[in-house]
Amino acid sequence: MADWLATWWPLVASGVATIAAIAASIHAVLNKREARAAALWVAVIVFLPLVGALAYLLLGVNRIARAGVRVRGGMKRYAHAAPAALGADGLRARLAPADAHLAEIGLAIERTGRWELVPGNRVEPLRDGDQAYPAMLAAIDGATRSVALLTYIFDSDAAGLRFVDALARARDRGVEVRVLVDDAGARYARPTIDRLLRRRGVPVARFLPVLIPWSLNYANLRNHRKVLVVDGALAFTGGMNIRHGCVLAEAPAAPTRDLHFRLAGPVVTELMDVFAEDWTFATGEELDGTRWFPAAQQVAGDAIARVITDGPDADLDCMRWALLAGLAAAHRSVRVVTPYFLPDEALVTALNLAALRGVEVDLVLPARGNLRVVDWAMQGELWKVLEHGCRVWLTPPPFDHSKVMVVDGVWTLLGSTNWDPRSLRLNFELGVECYDPELATAVEALVAERVASARRLVAADLAARPWPVRLRNATVRLLSPYL
Repeated sequence: MADWLATWWPLVASGVATIAAIAASIHAVLNKREARAAALWVAVIVFLPLVGALAYLLLGVNRIARAGVRVRGGMKRYAHAAPAALGADGLRARLAPADAHLAEIGLAIERTGRWELVPGNRVEPLRDGDQAYPAMLAAIDGATRSVALLTYIFDSDAAGLRFVDALARARDRGVEVRVLVDDAGARYARPTIDRLLRRRGVPVARFLPVLIPWSLNYANLRNHRKVLVVDGALAFTGGMNIRHGCVLAEAPAAPTRDLHFRLAGPVVTELMDVFAEDWTFATGEELDGTRWFPAAQQVAGDAIARVITDGPDADLDCMRWALLAGLAAAHRSVRVVTPYFLPDEALVTALNLAALRGVEVDLVLPARGNLRVVDWAMQGELWKVLEHGCRVWLTPPPFDHSKVMVVDGVWTLLGSTNWDPRSLRLNFELGVECYDPELATAVEALVAERVASARRLVAADLAARPWPVRLRNATVRLLSPYL
């Protein structure tokens, strides 16, 4: 036996390595979208026998999108009809002549997403938890039929307990209440909020619970959406979690600035559809009837709006297409506020091209974030958008968690999405596109306040940093796809 092994094991090992290399190379060539990435992986696979194929298996195969499709591919989809829905032509007819070009954004989103553009909405910005939480709590206390709450982080702190009390009061007076919290987000505080809600008799569930927190695929596939819908007629959405840090007037230990939005009108039905889909997926319970979906939504304002859902399932890349469409259509200005800025090359190119076309492009980012490694990676990437005229503004503390984009003073994109790979490729996100000069003016005023207190970053600032710092940042940015 020993002689046989000595004679044949090199041939067997060589055969296994060859088969593994061929199989991995074929997979890379067929599945990698970029030719350079495919060529690089084939080179690694060929010149590092077995090790290269193993590295490709562990790092080169995109399991996230496949896992997303697997876990949610057969889920129930909700889509209540919107009788007054607009197509791109209808949108163009309602825009002022100087803004008609923005209908191109609506056409692109119409072709890449699955929700309809509806008129008759009112959308109002709410600053920090100081404005957003009282408005949300008042809406819950005024509910007569239903309350649906979906959030990523829901802490059991002073702010969270106010929501627990309001939800329990609604439940006690006969209102149908459902609360869905992401499993990872629920773990930020002890005791976990679902335990407290269950004690008060409030129906609550976790999205994609796992036995091992942060395990492989399910460290991604998180539900990062934030939605509150009351009586199927009033909604709140944006980027704000439920935690005491957002209430700046109470001087929290870790203060966080943020923006949230109150919405009324037909777009609320689309937000309720999103909640119902996620709730049914998490629990198996289907939500329907006039408690959740009123027979008709009242006209509430002049905003034309549409929900955009994004995630590593059937909605993959919908938000990325929306960002690219907004940048491509801009004629005058682009304002972006985001806490995490790690755009891919397509978004970098679109930002730079907009600036080269003469569009004012302002990127408003925190001077110091809440994740040090992400800060370093951002600093290693910013030179890409500075070299062609984009303006970068770094805002002082407190940390700004706001997520909003405004194009040409008319089109506003709000929601939960960050400009980073985790939001745009790995997690479930929600946004709302709005065509409304009044809303855009209000949001741009908030952006202008941030810029007024910010420091402008220029390319010379990056070049002046000590080389160890530049080397650290340039090295950490290589991890951008995984941050």
